[in-house]
Amino acid sequence: MIKLYSLFLKTSLLLALLISTNLTAQDAIRFQGEVDALNATKFKIDEQKEVVVFTGSSSIKMWKHVQEDFPQVNAINTGFGGSAMTDLQYYLNDLVLKYNPDKIFIYEGDNDIANSISPAAILKTTQEVITAIKAKLPKAEIFLISAKPTILRWELAEGYLALNKLFEEYSANTKGVTYIDIWTPMLNEEGTPKADILLSDNLHMNKKGYVIWADVIGKYLKD
Repeated sequence: MIKLYSLFLKTSLLLALLISTNLTAQDAIRFQGEVDALNATKFKIDEQKEVVVFTGSSSIKMWKHVQEDFPQVNAINTGFGGSAMTDLQYYLNDLVLKYNPDKIFIYEGDNDIANSISPAAILKTTQEVITAIKAKLPKAEIFLISAKPTILRWELAEGYLALNKLFEEYSANTKGVTYIDIWTPMLNEEGTPKADILLSDNLHMNKKGYVIWADVIGKYLKD
């Protein structure tokens, strides 16, 4: 009876894992068109400069002038709008690994929290993503960009702050991983999101917002 129960538990866990993996794959496939377009993009590479991949959700995708902001490196933007950390995990080879980058900047977690995914679950997927990167690119430096504050999602601030804290603690204890705080510089003196750095949707950033990002992130890139 004990053996049968043990077998039942193992079978149930395996089935749950397979179902979970399948659901993740089905969900991620909605981005296949964007990923195919990125795969078809010919990025100009100067072999004298570092290769730096910026990847993640719409805040990265809409950073159209990232190469202009960081001319000292080969800036490759593989952002795909509306994505979550599990989506990046699914397309990791296409969006990160195949470029053999020296540095990788990741912005995910924003949509995850908005879709009621817990900070702990996001961190778990993040750890899996970073483990996969390190297995293929052991010398690459990885940077976790904090979730950003916005007017539209300000009611979710507690969740974002909890996620940022987990990202910061994990980075501090993981070799080759650095946490970047963009939350603080995007707040005004009252401690709420700056309105003049956001588009009319109160979620995405305008040029002023990206000036803040470029200033903060630029400190981690060579001149």
